[in-house]
Amino acid sequence: MQALALAAALVLRGSIWTMDDAHPRARALVIDRGRIVFVGDEAGAAALAGPNARTVDAGAGMILPGFHDSHVHPMTSGMRLLQCNLAGLKSSEKVSAAVRACAARSKGSWLFGTGWTPGAYPADRRTLDALVPDRPALFTTEDGFSGWANSKALAGVEGVDESGILRDDAVTRVKRRAPRPSGAEYREALRLTLAIENGFGVTSLVDASVDASVVEAYRAADRAGELTARVVLAQRVDNHRGEEQVAEMVRLRRRAKGRRLRADAAKFFLDGEIDRHTAALLAPYADGSGRGELMIAEDRLDALVRRLDAEGFIVHMHVMGDRAVRAGLDAVERAASANDSRVVSANDSRAANANGPRDRRHQLAHLGVVDPADLPRFARLSVVADLQPLFALPDDPVLAAAAKALGAGRARWLYPLASIRAAGGRVVASSDWPSTSMNVFDAIEAAVTRAPPESSTVAEMLAAYTRDAAWAARQDDGVIAVGRPADVVVLDRNLFQISPRSIHETRVLVTLLDGEPVYRASGFEWPR
Repeated sequence: MQALALAAALVLRGSIWTMDDAHPRARALVIDRGRIVFVGDEAGAAALAGPNARTVDAGAGMILPGFHDSHVHPMTSGMRLLQCNLAGLKSSEKVSAAVRACAARSKGSWLFGTGWTPGAYPADRRTLDALVPDRPALFTTEDGFSGWANSKALAGVEGVDESGILRDDAVTRVKRRAPRPSGAEYREALRLTLAIENGFGVTSLVDASVDASVVEAYRAADRAGELTARVVLAQRVDNHRGEEQVAEMVRLRRRAKGRRLRADAAKFFLDGEIDRHTAALLAPYADGSGRGELMIAEDRLDALVRRLDAEGFIVHMHVMGDRAVRAGLDAVERAASANDSRVVSANDSRAANANGPRDRRHQLAHLGVVDPADLPRFARLSVVADLQPLFALPDDPVLAAAAKALGAGRARWLYPLASIRAAGGRVVASSDWPSTSMNVFDAIEAAVTRAPPESSTVAEMLAAYTRDAAWAARQDDGVIAVGRPADVVVLDRNLFQISPRSIHETRVLVTLLDGEPVYRASGFEWPR
């Protein structure tokens, strides 16, 4: 075997889990000019790379393909990292001091904050008026569904609680009054978010809801070389418009194609949240308060999915309730059915002009509750199940509220990650940050230690964060194999050799994108 002529070759040695079924394990890999050029034993790597190659030894750690966060909001939600943070503050004195300090250093026309805790201390419009008298101010909870506003923020907004304590749509209506962030602000928010993602070993992500202005900020970041992860953008579909918007999305997709950027996904919101009784269910909520509603008429959904499918978009749908799940699966099935009478009636106009067989990688995200009858359809339709393991933490109050809202019978099917996989479906994992942490290891531990029958294995979760997630996003970096991009993460321990309940203690030593470090732990030596 001849040595490489380039002195820049990099050799990684250690316990390598390639996620490539053809060659699942290795002891060394060689990277040259951003690509993996060898995967095998140490002797073979040394012979190929030559004596001048740089070498990194993982020791007792583990080497994996870089992780994928298949559903996250890094730019718009990343703006929170630039805002006043009240997380963990639960006394009037501490909150007041933090708000005053933020107001003193902020030069914006509005003062925004996050991490507000409703009910933890006296808070109303007048309290915030005293703290921020000179401009509009709005503080939201971590999930963004509740808010605390002052009088200037409420001015001109109809139908909101004059107390300044806001919920759901009222928060959105107040936000609409505020100026949009500048492109520079969006890019700074993205830079901060990507640094966190890279620190957890993430090298690829899907921004699950963007509009044209956010796409432009991403384009600028990509051109400037600021993207430290591969990014797929899901353009948000307007539920109140028809197929005419697809032509606009095609043009934006073409415009957004860059070095590490694509915009070939389309995002639908089909319903709301189970704990808030806004998810669309097949049967009424346990308290008899209705069954929620779909946010888009099914005939319009079918027409848009069919058109987007024909244009080659990855359709990405927010679905929480079992009725929304079924509507999403139905829309994909109708798009692919080619007027198959076994699937839809020959008189069903929604089946007309169906698109027939093709490489589909459409995704349903969240899957709060799934009717058991729909579990096999994920595999049959090649629909990817995109779940967030941290949504299913047993002590999570939101999960408890959702279980109560559904009743004991349906609560069994909350976030059925393992059941979908057992039925043959492809599962990918994600954070949906800021709704949960971006910490991949917290999420893997949550899935592995979840009570049966929905618990997973470490191997299954690694596949959900690497190989399968890359496939779902049309990326080729989900395995360690010759010719693939050198997107690799080195961990400080082997996840297969530790207690499942200590997975959260795992630390990333280095994250490589195209063979170059985008994150390196303090004290971890890197060869020059």
